[in-house]
Amino acid sequence: MSRVTPHSNRWTEFARGESGSASLEFVTAGLILLVPLVYLVVALAQIQSGALAVEGAARQAARAYVLSDSAEQGHAAVERALHVGLVDYGVDPGTADAAIECSPSPTQCLEPRSTVAVVVRASVTLPFVPPVLGLETIASVPLEAKATQTVSVFGGANR
Repeated sequence: MSRVTPHSNRWTEFARGESGSASLEFVTAGLILLVPLVYLVVALAQIQSGALAVEGAARQAARAYVLSDSAEQGHAAVERALHVGLVDYGVDPGTADAAIECSPSPTQCLEPRSTVAVVVRASVTLPFVPPVLGLETIASVPLEAKATQTVSVFGGANR
């Protein structure tokens, strides 16, 4: 036999009044914490994808330039490599630009043993940012990558 005390009735009535509020609190707190966390993960994934795109495009552009026969062909190869490398990762090629640096002589890039560096700059817009009032430019992350290749002793302008 159990004895019922006057205090047990008060606790039972209090517990009945709180019925169902734990699930509501869980959903509310879960949404408040989960939505920013999911956005952060999506934004970081998009930035990482852009970083990989810029790095890969710079590497392929430098390789394409040192394998070309002339400076004009090299510039065209760089443009093609940039376009393909950035589009593969979903980065808009219109937001990117490239600079070609040659050493030891800036005018003779394709001489044997010279080095060609390609610097690629692009910007990645954060997800879910509307293109209103210039927000897409404010909410973008600038990325830059540089790749260097050496012109082969057996290749270059003297082929």
